[in-house]
Amino acid sequence: MSLKISSRSFDNERPIPGRHSKEGGNISPPLSWTDVPREAKSLALIMDDLDAPSGVFVHWLLYGIPPSARELEEHLPASATLPDGVRQGRNGFGDLGGGGPMPPSGTHRYFFHLYALNSELTLPAGATRAELDKAVEGHVLEEGKLIGRYSHGSSGSQAA
Repeated sequence: MSLKISSRSFDNERPIPGRHSKEGGNISPPLSWTDVPREAKSLALIMDDLDAPSGVFVHWLLYGIPPSARELEEHLPASATLPDGVRQGRNGFGDLGGGGPMPPSGTHRYFFHLYALNSELTLPAGATRAELDKAVEGHVLEEGKLIGRYSHGSSGSQAA
């Protein structure tokens, strides 16, 4: 069994639609997953851009996702805590919630890492990537990964 993550909006290694970009609406993509380990106590999601000129750029942090959950709906609010108790951290833009793709030039790869954890995180809403990384350290049972691409100035449909 291996944790798998996917999106109805784009296939792995394919272009992310423009509506999910920072400049095209900043609508969080719908995500779903399968094969969560039975022993998982919670899930965490990190979306980042490893092609950013300044190094890794964080676009989205979510944690406290119940292990029974199997999806995140499209267009989640940019709030500290979602109605189901899932908490969101601060992205690289300094905002709570998701910040869509916005590469300064060229085509970038956006990694969605879903972690199945053997513990529930007590991290408060608004955490940074460093704080989330520290909290999950030593607690990852499995990781699922989805990669989307987005090109500078693209609506997403022509991105490579």
